[in-house]
Amino acid sequence: MNSALRFAAPLVLASLVLSLAACKPEDKDGKADAKTDVAADTAAKTDADNAPLVEGIKGLDTERAQVSYMIGMDMAKSLTPVKDQIDVDVLAEAMAAVFAGETPKINEEQSVQIQQAFTAKMQAKQAAEAEAEAKRMAEQGEKNKTEGPAFLAENKGKPGVQTTASGLQYQVVRAGNGPKPSKDDVVKVQYRGTLLDGTEFDSSYARNQPAEFGLNQVIPGWSEGVALMPVGSKYTFWIPAELGYGESGGGPIPPNATLKFEVELIEIVK
Repeated sequence: MNSALRFAAPLVLASLVLSLAACKPEDKDGKADAKTDVAADTAAKTDADNAPLVEGIKGLDTERAQVSYMIGMDMAKSLTPVKDQIDVDVLAEAMAAVFAGETPKINEEQSVQIQQAFTAKMQAKQAAEAEAEAKRMAEQGEKNKTEGPAFLAENKGKPGVQTTASGLQYQVVRAGNGPKPSKDDVVKVQYRGTLLDGTEFDSSYARNQPAEFGLNQVIPGWSEGVALMPVGSKYTFWIPAELGYGESGGGPIPPNATLKFEVELIEIVK
C-alpha cells in the first residue's frame, strides 16, 4: 500500500459522484440550490424513478437504497487493508458533514499531516511484518533442507512407491488405460497439493473445477510425473525441492519444500 489513505477504488469514486449528483444539497439557510431543485422536481414526476434497479433484494427496495448499499460495499472492500484503524461512526460523520457542506473538524493542512503520519506508520508496520515473514521463511527453509530428504529416504522403501532417476517418487493409486501425454502436451487434471505436514496449498478439487496445464509450463516434478500417467490414472507424487520450487519457494510454498501431489489425469487436451 503506497499510500494508506488512498482508500477509494475508481469505482467507488465514480459511484460517489453519481450518488452526490442525485442528492439535494442545501445552503446554510436551508434553501436548496435552484438547479438541484429543478432536477429533483423533474425526477419526482414519475414513481418509476424510485423503483429498485434490481428486483427482489430484501430491505433495499428503492434505487437510492440499492445505490447507497453498493457504494458502501465498494468502500468497505477498498478500506479492508486498514479496517482495524477505522471507526465507522466517525467515517459516517465525516461523510455527512462533507455532503451537507458543513465545515469539517479537520482542515486541509491537518488532513495532510494525518495522512503522512498514518502512511508512515503503516509502511513501518508492513516493513516489520515483511522482515518477520522473511525470517520465518528462512528458518523454515533450513528445516526443510533436513526434513525433506529424510522423508524421501524413508518413503521410498514403502510398498508401491517408485523412485525415478531424478529423485521423483510416485505411487499408482488407480491405473488408467489411456495414452500417456508427452512433455509438450496440455492436460486436464484434478489435483491436490500439500506440504509434508499436510498443509494444503492448492487444490482443483476445492475449486470444483479441473485444471488445464501445459506440461512444459509447470515445475519439473509435475512435468515428469504426469508424463508417466496413462489417461484415467490417479497417482500420488512426492516431489523433491529441486524438482519443485527450490531454495526460493513460491507463494505459500516455503523454501526447500518437498511437495506431495494427488493427481488424476482426465484427458490430453487437443
